[in-house]
Amino acid sequence: MKLTWVCYHSIEGVENMLVMTAPIIDRRAVLFHKILIEESVTTYYQPIVSLKTGAVMGYEALSRGPQNTEFYSPTEMIKAAHDYGKLWELEMLFRQKALERAVEISPEKYLFINVDPDIIKDDNFKTGLTKECLNAIGISEKAIVFEITERTSINDYVSFQVVLDHYRNQGYKIAIDDVGSGYSGLKTINEVRPDFIKIDMDLIRNIDKDAFKQALLKAFVDTAIKTNIKLIAEGIETKEELKTLILLGVHAGQGYYLQKPSPKFEDLELAVIKRIEDYNKISTNLNAYAQDYHYISNLVNSHKHCTFESMIEAQTVKQHLEKENLNSACICEHDYPVGLVMKHNIDSKLSGRYGYSLYSNRPVSKIMNTTPLMVDSYTPISVVAKRAMERSDEELFDDIIVTKASKYLGIVSMKKIFEYTLMFEKNNAKEHNPLSGLPGNPIIKRVMSDLVTYKNNSCICYLDINDFKIYNDVYGFESGDNMIRFLAQLIQDVVKKIFPFSSFIGHVGGDDFIMIIDGETKEYHQVLQNILDEFERNKIFLFSDKHIMNNKIVSEDRFGVMREFPLTKLSIAGIAGDLSKYRTSEALSEALAALKKEIKQNSESSFKIIMK
Repeated sequence: MKLTWVCYHSIEGVENMLVMTAPIIDRRAVLFHKILIEESVTTYYQPIVSLKTGAVMGYEALSRGPQNTEFYSPTEMIKAAHDYGKLWELEMLFRQKALERAVEISPEKYLFINVDPDIIKDDNFKTGLTKECLNAIGISEKAIVFEITERTSINDYVSFQVVLDHYRNQGYKIAIDDVGSGYSGLKTINEVRPDFIKIDMDLIRNIDKDAFKQALLKAFVDTAIKTNIKLIAEGIETKEELKTLILLGVHAGQGYYLQKPSPKFEDLELAVIKRIEDYNKISTNLNAYAQDYHYISNLVNSHKHCTFESMIEAQTVKQHLEKENLNSACICEHDYPVGLVMKHNIDSKLSGRYGYSLYSNRPVSKIMNTTPLMVDSYTPISVVAKRAMERSDEELFDDIIVTKASKYLGIVSMKKIFEYTLMFEKNNAKEHNPLSGLPGNPIIKRVMSDLVTYKNNSCICYLDINDFKIYNDVYGFESGDNMIRFLAQLIQDVVKKIFPFSSFIGHVGGDDFIMIIDGETKEYHQVLQNILDEFERNKIFLFSDKHIMNNKIVSEDRFGVMREFPLTKLSIAGIAGDLSKYRTSEALSEALAALKKEIKQNSESSFKIIMK
């Protein structure tokens, strides 16, 4: 399809420039204006991928100039556009080329188009050109996301907000690009309140090896979840970066590892989709004990609910709710929710002396709630519950609309949320060790099953206190419990400093713990040495002065014979590498047990890691 927008207002002057004598010609200006005249811009499309499912949720349109010229880079073209006062013309050419093939995109996918905020300063700024184009090719404005690309700072937020409101009122979505780099900072996010935040690749690069970057991104993830903003990580180039982003809960991503830009709308390779699915399965069990990873989509029952358009008569909606014994109905336009009708509200409106005659034949839009609570399908249930309880008393127990890619997915009642909360607390108590509060054997078994099922480089460690029974016999069970709680907290404190978001700690029972960490070999050795050092440094507070001075305990062994024992030591057995080489979790457990037995022969606190 060929689209033509009349955007160029000085073509005659450009043509005159082209015939000027060579010494006077600004070669760069001539080449740039020739690009505008001949529309010699090519658009590539890079998939933006859900890191929950591996599905392509949209494409970013990336413009390129003529190959083998200085203007192949869009950045150079934009610089020239600023220099020659042709920013609006170039932006419209980029947009025209991006939309020419947009009709080929599946209706449920987004098209991300870059917008330079400086266009608001252009005298040629007009409204409605994009809408006209979309109407011509039959695409909804709701499928378009404008990426605000800050190449310079935004000085006039008031005027800028007018432009954004103009786009939003037409149904477009807004994204902030390159967050974490240059001018794209917190002020812009706060002023714009975007639908999407795209994290700059500088923050993503080697994030699997950088705990500080992980902490920064986790803060963005938590904020995005609470504000219903979708987070997109740019520039993913390795499987390790991908895995870390999934463990952190990032919504979506793009980058060469997932798929390179292409003139066509490419899907992901099956191997990449499989890896995303595997990493999500690992993430699910690693975080099974955390409410942050229990999503509202799990509570949706979309089969019982149907949607209505806003112009349908109110009595028709009421009759449907009564017939199907439903409490609510979602009102949609082209699958996008625009309101909610609760049964008790419609009953109230249609009751009384004049209520039925006033409202029964009127559109349901006249009585629906136009600002119901709407959440994305990957919003944690705990976050939804908190937001629901913050509503006014009149809406406190209204149902909640759940969306996927902004389209209607289903409805969740407050009753379901209350039931989930009670069940979670019950299961949480059942699956966690009551002494340490750490995940117990049910979760540990699922996590270890993942380690041997999915190809994945990790380090699993078994931690055990030597001669713990002797300490228990001498100091009593209460002191023994204190030592176990002390070790549980110590492990968490040390591990979270190096692996804040890529670790798992479980309590097998008694004085035995399991720890799983993802990183590099040198980091594995560092964290285990730190655990031993902290244990040796602080264990003196658990012993009497006499035992500390003598550096030993006299007690009966398991055969009833009095003998001397060294003060309690800590043994750590670790296996690192591709743990899927073990056929079963039981085989992995046996290998850990054999290694632990070997290490416990040492007279001092020690660890050993073997590589697979």
